Amino acid sequence: MTTSLSPPRAQQVIATAGHVDHGKSSLIRRLTDIDPDRLDEEKRRGLTIDLGFAWCTLPSGLEVGFVDVPGHERFVHNMLAGVGPVRLVLFVVAADEGWKPQTEEHLIILDLLGVDRAVIAVTKADLVDEDHLERTRGAVEQRIHGTALAGARIIAVSSTTGDGIEELRGALDELLAAAPAPATNDRARLFVDRVFTIKGSGTVITGTLSGGPLKVGEDVAALPSGVTARIRGLQTHHHDLDLARPVSRVAINLAGIERTDVARGDAISHPGTWRATTRIDVVLHDVQGLPPLPRRGAYKLYAGSAERDVTLRLLDDDQRFARLRLSSPLVVAAGDRFVLRDSGRRSTIGGGAILDADPPARAGVDASQRLTRRMTALDDHRQLPTLAVAERGAISQRDLELLFGRDASPMASQDIVPLRSWWTTRILFEGARIRCVAAVTVFHVDNPLQPGAPLELARTAIADALRRARVRARDIEPLLDVLLDAFIRDGTLIRAGNAVHLPTHMPSAGDPRIAAVVARVAAAEPTPPDVRELAASGVARDAFDAAVTSGQLVRVGSDLVFTLAFLTRAEAAIATLPSITVSAFREAMGTTRKYAVPLLEHFDRKGITRREGDVRVLRATPAGPGT
Repeated sequence: MTTSLSPPRAQQVIATAGHVDHGKSSLIRRLTDIDPDRLDEEKRRGLTIDLGFAWCTLPSGLEVGFVDVPGHERFVHNMLAGVGPVRLVLFVVAADEGWKPQTEEHLIILDLLGVDRAVIAVTKADLVDEDHLERTRGAVEQRIHGTALAGARIIAVSSTTGDGIEELRGALDELLAAAPAPATNDRARLFVDRVFTIKGSGTVITGTLSGGPLKVGEDVAALPSGVTARIRGLQTHHHDLDLARPVSRVAINLAGIERTDVARGDAISHPGTWRATTRIDVVLHDVQGLPPLPRRGAYKLYAGSAERDVTLRLLDDDQRFARLRLSSPLVVAAGDRFVLRDSGRRSTIGGGAILDADPPARAGVDASQRLTRRMTALDDHRQLPTLAVAERGAISQRDLELLFGRDASPMASQDIVPLRSWWTTRILFEGARIRCVAAVTVFHVDNPLQPGAPLELARTAIADALRRARVRARDIEPLLDVLLDAFIRDGTLIRAGNAVHLPTHMPSAGDPRIAAVVARVAAAEPTPPDVRELAASGVARDAFDAAVTSGQLVRVGSDLVFTLAFLTRAEAAIATLPSITVSAFREAMGTTRKYAVPLLEHFDRKGITRREGDVRVLRATPAGPGT
């Protein structure tokens, strides 16, 4: 990669389009003094086969890059790889031959891709007289009427004599000045159109950068494979750069990746900023000259510089919306344009815009309404995250950013609930709350002495609510705990260990069953029955748990309980002992070693005593026997 001392002031990218042998490459050579035909076969045949690249500085000082595309019908797939990521076009029609079949197909492709900013060059003007030239100009105006190129400036030029070249430079300057400013602070995405190796440098890829900048030293990922690499070097038009900004032609020298790891159509971006997809919902655009699509079919899709085999299923009777299933993953976003071609007849048969890059597995009977809302939202991309929440019921912040870009979030609304890294609709949130409260309420009614319902019961109730709301299966598990945590934080539920209860629920301390358990233990102290013996004697588990929860019984170890009154006496007894040993404590309490040792260990855990060898000492600030 060579070095230039003066980096370009500004950059934009323009693609050529037009019929084979109408002078696209010759015109680029005249404008830039660079031959875009780089392959030996292209030079031998005088025919552009693959993409060519050149650049120049316009009178305004703006530097512009050109992607020269093939015009032959056999290489339309290469043409699409070049023009796909570009939104400015130099459209070429030869004055001597006029409008030809590939001129028409290229115009259809530009229409489908939404390219509405172009300059039209009528080339080879030196080969015809003035009357013929005017007829060609008039025919071009008639052909582009009603298309995306309607109103484009038409300039007659000759690459041989130079006539009209300066006027064309000025028109290109005007084209760039009128073009909307590109997004520069979002997710970087570079669709790869070339991959090669340079001896001593390694793998180099080129493409048109959009969305956001790339910087030397950064890690990037090649999608859809996910293979990562480090940017060793950046160039734009043979200028070495530390930072490449959109929109520009960029060559990236990658470290840590093999040439075979990247291919045309892959997207280069920062790791974790895009998610590839194999299923997209789209709107199909009407273009003059194209017949209606059949209801089902297998085609080739072109988006960015990528080509994929796809199957198509129309989703409405008006043939406006369709679902496309791709043969392999592709990195696309809502608003991206695409072209469909019949792979058998090698002809363009349709195209449009992507509305949903991660649609539901089943389109549903309301697909037309959903996609109509999506289509309207394309005019204001800030609406798309809000629609995604409404459509799914719940979506993570991570998914929003993978779908719609950096810091994407729904617009503030009473209908949307912000949670920890998630967003839900108000309807879903309240529905999950109602279902969870109902399940816990039923548990309290059926188990009045239990301190609370198991956490799993609450989670199951929330999961049921999410399934009923048709939340995506992959989102249910992570969303469960987020919602449960929200209900605990807002006071809907109170958590007690591995249980939850309603704020109004309190096991009845005066219930005769609880009193009976406490009396049974108190009567046997200082050698009360253990937990297993209590159960064997007929003590109900819920009554036992309620006695412990209410604090009337205190667990000492895993299988022993004492009354709080007994523990208070035991603590007082410790304070009177000259030396706190197991035997001294056992004698003072009138119990056995079986009970004395767990009691002393309980006081150690509670901070009342501290063990030093076989003796214990009182701590300065006891914590209390039952705390």
